[in-house]
Amino acid sequence: MTIFFYTYVLLDIKFNFYVGYTENLKNRVREHKTGKVFATKNKLPIELIYCEASLNKYDALAREKYLKSGPGKRYLRNRLKRFLIDRPRAS
Repeated sequence: MTIFFYTYVLLDIKFNFYVGYTENLKNRVREHKTGKVFATKNKLPIELIYCEASLNKYDALAREKYLKSGPGKRYLRNRLKRFLIDRPRAS
């Protein structure tokens, strides 16, 4: 059985990104959505908007670090621009 390591991006209601890494994407997203993660519990509701799978833990961690950087944030905004344009903004 192949084990994947996931780098994921969540979006909160104010259009802020949260980037993370996990081995179990389904459980980790559930933890975020139910307020069990300190970093996002005050930013609910949130939704998973992007993820990447890697076969190597260190590749996933490096990708997480990149997506949190300035160039990584620009990459995400460009990659997701059509999705973000169609989203209603919070008032």
